Amino acid sequence: MFGCSYLPLSFPSKSTQTGGSAVVASGLGEGQRLLSRAKRGWVWNQMFVLEEFSGPDPILVGRLHTDLDVGNKNIKYVLAGEGAGTIFAINELTGDIHAMKRLDREEKAEYTLTAQVVNADTDEPLEPPSEFIIKVQDINDNPPQFIEGPYRASVPEMSAVGTPVTRVTATDADDPVYGNSAKLVYSILEGQPYFSVDPNSATIKIALHGMDREMREEYLVVIQAKDMGGHMGGLSGTTTVTVTLTDINDNPPKFSKSLYEFVIPEDLPIEKMGGKVKANDRDIGENAKSTYSIIEGDEQGMFIITTDSQTQEGILRLKKPLDYESKRAYTLKVEATNIRSEPNSGVPFKDTATVKIVVEDSDEPPVFSKPMYLLEVDENASINTVIGTVNARDPDSTGSLVRYFIDRHTDLERQFNINVDNGKITLAKPLDRETDMWHNITVTATEVRNHSQISRAIVAIRVMDINDNAPEFATEYEAFLCENGKPGQVIQTVSAVDKDDPIQGHYFDYRLVPEMLNNPNFTIKNNQDNSISVLAKHDTFRRQKQEMYFLPIIVTDNGNPPMSSTNTLTIRVCGCSKDGIVQSCNVEAYVLPIGLSMGALIAILACIILLLVIVVLFVTLRRHKNEPLIIKDDEDVRENIIRYDDEGGGEEDTEAFDIATLQNPDGINGYLPRKDIKPDLQFMPRAGQHSGPNGVDVDEFINVRLHEADNDPTAPPYDSIQIYGYEGRGSIAGSLSSLETASSDSDQNYDYLREWGPRFRRLGELYSVGESDRET
Repeated sequence: MFGCSYLPLSFPSKSTQTGGSAVVASGLGEGQRLLSRAKRGWVWNQMFVLEEFSGPDPILVGRLHTDLDVGNKNIKYVLAGEGAGTIFAINELTGDIHAMKRLDREEKAEYTLTAQVVNADTDEPLEPPSEFIIKVQDINDNPPQFIEGPYRASVPEMSAVGTPVTRVTATDADDPVYGNSAKLVYSILEGQPYFSVDPNSATIKIALHGMDREMREEYLVVIQAKDMGGHMGGLSGTTTVTVTLTDINDNPPKFSKSLYEFVIPEDLPIEKMGGKVKANDRDIGENAKSTYSIIEGDEQGMFIITTDSQTQEGILRLKKPLDYESKRAYTLKVEATNIRSEPNSGVPFKDTATVKIVVEDSDEPPVFSKPMYLLEVDENASINTVIGTVNARDPDSTGSLVRYFIDRHTDLERQFNINVDNGKITLAKPLDRETDMWHNITVTATEVRNHSQISRAIVAIRVMDINDNAPEFATEYEAFLCENGKPGQVIQTVSAVDKDDPIQGHYFDYRLVPEMLNNPNFTIKNNQDNSISVLAKHDTFRRQKQEMYFLPIIVTDNGNPPMSSTNTLTIRVCGCSKDGIVQSCNVEAYVLPIGLSMGALIAILACIILLLVIVVLFVTLRRHKNEPLIIKDDEDVRENIIRYDDEGGGEEDTEAFDIATLQNPDGINGYLPRKDIKPDLQFMPRAGQHSGPNGVDVDEFINVRLHEADNDPTAPPYDSIQIYGYEGRGSIAGSLSSLETASSDSDQNYDYLREWGPRFRRLGELYSVGESDRET
């Protein structure tokens, strides 16, 4: 193994670096700068120390040397490890190591490198590699920093001097072991004289006595941290601390006024607000909350005061109704007390104020002497009987007169009346307790001076019972008696009911009618429970002899006067089994054919009725089928002109004019009588009109027919009234029909039709032609 020598470095100063070579600091001796070059191997873990620097010029870190380096140019130095070739570079010929980039101890404090000597031509190692460490030494290049800032802190107001508020912490990235680069000292730059800071622990404390939140609530404190132990040339950093004084209950509530005055109307409803008071407190939150109470002046308990949770106002409310006529003013003493109190204050803070209340008179409605009246009347009371009296008065000092009325919504049948002046209630219609036992009516009282002031009272009228209903059987009894029954057998148990309701209860007396006292067939027995049993006297009852018996019984109640009624019990004689079970009660059962029961007879009768119904329906359908669907097969339906837009009487005439002649005038050789009305006079058939070579002149044909119609009482319009320009009933134009003329020959002058306008001009000409023809 080849030996080598190694030159450790001293600490070069940045101010003496020139041309990439290192110059030993002047403070070192010559013996420290030059080392002997004795032959030795590589020294492992050799440490080089270099201060951190920021460049940009390279700085000599150290020099490597081997004993093989004796002027032989075939060797070169090779550097490997952390930062080799990037941060650190080595001169292959001389072995000088330079730092090429910025060195920051806070980023990396140590670098481990490996040096080796190799053949310059073949790169074969000439010696084993040697490892060494380059340690970056700290300089004061990082200021203190408050990582958690800015800060917020709070402290109760009125705290004593020296009370800790909060603690701040600054950090320095420099080496805390080497030198004073990381030794911090704290001071306060802003916030005096209220606060102070401990220079070593950075604890902020109260420095001024009596700091009041109500005067100032928030403070801004600036704290500085300086390294190098606070000496000149050190770096520093600052942070802010916002200190808030928290509230304590150190202020009492205070009413804004010592005297409050309220005017409250006497008709203010219960629980409604009458006024507000407010005690202000300079504190905040729970310390400002107060409760209100009335401590004087409300001996009758008329008022109550509560606290509004939102506004912290005292709400004065009515607890009892006011009465202007009884008391017109109240003077109250109200107290406001803090809910919370400080432990060292002893008693809670409080304040008082005077509240004067003036009651304002209001027009009050009448007041009934009772809220509800209970009256009684006998059901046989006569009309206009006084049932009772209601009384109401005006509570106002003026004392208006009162009028009474019955709310008819509560007395729809108008059973009662009331005197409007004195409130006496009388009977208007007869009563019946069995129909209505109670009548609940409402009586209103109204002031004469102000009709809007109305009060109401309930009047319950009880109808007292009298004995006006006779007892009667509880149901319509129908008893069945077996032919083979035994004498003394109970046929039916009978009970009675009475619509009356006597106080002492019902007691009914039963007896047979006088003509039945010696009845040979039946008798009755009192069961002592308002019921009787009907008994048979013998066992010789036969249906063939008598099928049904009627037993009249008189029932009498115990009223005053007693009421009675006669009720008839129907007793049927039936055939029974040996066990006394009724099997048949009809005498016809003896004459019916053997094996044919009553059910079979009913079924036969139902079948006969059903067959009769089917026959009747069949005959009816046959008749309808034979009738023609068209009544007049030979009539042309076009002969009936039906107008539905006539304003007068459109549907009154469905056969207004026979246009069959207009359809074929040449084929008409005589008169065709109408079917709907038989004329009283027979008119001779007229000769047919002969047409010219080109057919019939329709205008001339109509004129001729009109002339004939005016002279022929049997010709149209005998069957209907022709209405032209009908204006409705009551029209001054009247009817133009010849039916309303006194004779068949019209003696009227129709010249006025021309004056009615163009619609009636043609009609006037037609009637004028008729007159001229008649004259000729």
